Amino acid sequence: MMMNAFWILILTVIFLRCFSEGQENEIINIGALFSLSTISARVSKIAMNAAVHDVNSDPKFLGGRKLHLSLHDSNLNGFLSIMGALQFMETDTVAIIGPQTSVMAHVLSHMANELHVPMLSFTALNPTLTPLQFPYFIQTAPSELFQMTAVADMISYFGYKKITAFFSEDGQSENGIPTLGDKLVDRRCKISYKAIISREPTGIRDRIRKALIKVSQMESRVIVLHTYPDIGLMVLDEANSLGMLGKGYVWIATPWLSIVVDSTPISAQVAESMQGVLTLRPHIPDSDRKRAFSSRWYKISKNDSLGLIPNALYAYDTVWIIADALKRFFDHGGKLSFSTNSRLKAFEGGSLNLSALSIFDEGDQLLASILKCNMTGLSGPINFNPDRSVARPSYDILNIVGSEAKLIGYWSNYSGLSVVSPETLYTRPANRSSSNQKLRNVVWPGNSNSRPRGWVFPKSGKKLRIGVPDRVSFKKFISQDKRLGVVEGYSVDVFVAAVRLLPYSVPYDFVLFGDGHKNPKYNDLVNNIASHEFDAVVGDIAIVTNRTKIVDFTQPYIESGLVILAPTRKLRSTAWAFLRPFSPLMWGVTAAFFLIVGAVVWILEHKVNDEFRGPPKKQFVTVLWFSFSTMFLAHRENTVSTLGRLVLIIWLFVVLIITSSYTASLTSILTVEQLTSSVTGIESLITSQDRIGYQVGSFADNYLIEELNIAKSRLVPLGSPKAYADALRRGTVAAVVDEQPYVSAFLAKYCGFQMVGQEFTKSGWGFAFPHDSPLAVDMSTAILELSESGELQKINNKWLNNKYCGRQSSQIESSDQLHIESFLGLFLTIGIACFLAVFAYFCTVVREFSQHHSKMYESSHHIGSLSQRLKKFLSFADEKEEIAKNRLKRKRIEMLSCTDGKQNGDFIRRYNRNEIDNL
Repeated sequence: MMMNAFWILILTVIFLRCFSEGQENEIINIGALFSLSTISARVSKIAMNAAVHDVNSDPKFLGGRKLHLSLHDSNLNGFLSIMGALQFMETDTVAIIGPQTSVMAHVLSHMANELHVPMLSFTALNPTLTPLQFPYFIQTAPSELFQMTAVADMISYFGYKKITAFFSEDGQSENGIPTLGDKLVDRRCKISYKAIISREPTGIRDRIRKALIKVSQMESRVIVLHTYPDIGLMVLDEANSLGMLGKGYVWIATPWLSIVVDSTPISAQVAESMQGVLTLRPHIPDSDRKRAFSSRWYKISKNDSLGLIPNALYAYDTVWIIADALKRFFDHGGKLSFSTNSRLKAFEGGSLNLSALSIFDEGDQLLASILKCNMTGLSGPINFNPDRSVARPSYDILNIVGSEAKLIGYWSNYSGLSVVSPETLYTRPANRSSSNQKLRNVVWPGNSNSRPRGWVFPKSGKKLRIGVPDRVSFKKFISQDKRLGVVEGYSVDVFVAAVRLLPYSVPYDFVLFGDGHKNPKYNDLVNNIASHEFDAVVGDIAIVTNRTKIVDFTQPYIESGLVILAPTRKLRSTAWAFLRPFSPLMWGVTAAFFLIVGAVVWILEHKVNDEFRGPPKKQFVTVLWFSFSTMFLAHRENTVSTLGRLVLIIWLFVVLIITSSYTASLTSILTVEQLTSSVTGIESLITSQDRIGYQVGSFADNYLIEELNIAKSRLVPLGSPKAYADALRRGTVAAVVDEQPYVSAFLAKYCGFQMVGQEFTKSGWGFAFPHDSPLAVDMSTAILELSESGELQKINNKWLNNKYCGRQSSQIESSDQLHIESFLGLFLTIGIACFLAVFAYFCTVVREFSQHHSKMYESSHHIGSLSQRLKKFLSFADEKEEIAKNRLKRKRIEMLSCTDGKQNGDFIRRYNRNEIDNL
């Protein structure tokens, strides 16, 4: 029995030892697909091997298991990439690092989806590799979406609107350009030309040179170079030999250039061909681990003499992402297993041996573990967003100066462009405002410190086709001299003067638009720019909303706006011309206030001033005289009461203002020729049913119909100034609505008309160019220079005569009249003063009547009826104040005499006889 137990114990120990040794020796296969002829693949290989070594150096990390990295060289060949992937699938590989290009990632991801093998890449960064379509593909470096966003932000920051995209004819480069185009459109920029280079090795330099020559003939001088390092260096070398790395050019290279600069020593010849170029480099935060690995790098890469670039750090971290996911997988009791794919049994026995491909049963679990990664690697914090993109993508922005890459700022998806490191910005609130976007000074190609314009006129020899309206009226603005065959006029002179100020030559030809019998429609003229019939339009083109939607306008070179032209008649001088200064209501209100003030002064003065007393007829005449004599400050009656003087002072001030205004208005009426019109402004035209004229071809008809809702049947098209005059004189139209410069030109020749009302639109005339045309910006600057130098005014004086025919008033008669609205404040002030004075006076009289007359009836129990009391009050109010006081004093003496009898008699005898007589 004991012997059996002993053998059982021995067998158990042997089994456990064998199982333990089997687990310790378990190999976990990882595959890698790269083209080892490229710099990126060579540094990645060194970094991945270092990472595998570091993982395996700690037996406890994976529980005694070891990683085994198999690297397949695809040699830039898609077929070899597929073969390498198939080999990995035959050897129970749990994950694949790669492929190197996005083209192969699209192909191999289908295989990964079928066999459930996670595929991780830090070089295939095309944004079209979406997790919805390719769930087993993971990008462990920032996607090209962020790379192109950074480039678009740089272009927008420097103010460029058009760029040329130079890229290779392969999926790796081609797929990123549409993303760049979308990001530029969001910033109102665009790719104006795409230069595509085939990667075929034979004759590649000749193809590059021909493409560069064609680019040099384009207007854009901003070139984005998105390709591989070998082709990119050839492009820059050929561009340098063609003088395309001199002043005026802007070159922006995607991160391939930073790989070249950071990985290998740069010769003087190569450095010369990249001076002033801007490039991106994935931003790697500084850390102790990064510095330690950098020191170690020069030991492990000494045989290859390669510098440490971000791809090496991403490669190292990608291996650790897989190892960390495996560790968590094993810690939760997971076991690796593979099974045959039933759908591949049909290929069993074939020469390709596809039936050997196995499905990774725990692929879903490992994929989920990878996506939950939350660690800090050499490239910084590592974790994935819900859309599987790496968190916090950012780039260094470099400027190649000499043989070095000068750091001029950073870009992060969090805050855009900044001179502050992304790590610092993450501690602050996100701020992507334009004022917060900053970069340090750039040394541009040609060793220039001033920002290039980024645009020049094309050198193709093609002249601009400038459309000009073939006008049949108002020819001083633009017309063709039939004898000389040249286009001339105010607008043409402004355009020519502005072109002379441009820092480059602009060849152009004027092309007339119209049939020569009537003015062309200007909307059609502008639409020809959008249809590429014209490269620009010069003329008296009003800048209105619907036109700005299809073209870009320059700065206005003359102010304009719709005004109303109406016929006028002279006001004849009549015997009653002196009544014109005031409106009827003003005359009525003024007369009423003269009477009111006279009445108020009479009330306030009646009790205390003998000049305002007497028979009723005399008092009435006094009030009338006093009222109207104040108009001339000729009143002879003096005021003695405080309230009366206060009211009179205020009233005399009002009278002074009214008489001064009347005098000024009457003087204007009698000395200036007066005109009148039945139309007073746009409001009167809208409310009436009169017919309205407009100039053929202008935007006035659309504005009247669409904005003011005037019926089209009321509008009458007119083709010339003579047609204006005839229609207005005959009454065919009540008024003409046209732009102010035309109306001014009309009034300089035709009499009996005038502008009425105010301008009811504000706009200007400008030159039209295609959307985002740099020439529109430069011409705007030139127009401003013309204005500041006074040259624009000289051109205006040459062509435009702003003097009207005769001496016409620009306002109609009613504007010379003085209306009650202008004096409401004065009338309100005197009205309030009169009311308060009368109210105070009434309160004083009531108080005196109550105090004095109540004593006169102290001994009487009969108070009297209401009517009797009212009569007594009115009698008291009419009575002179001095008499009322004396009578009250006499009444009190009599009352004392009656009540005390003899004593009062003695008192009376002793009382001062003189005082009694005075009573």
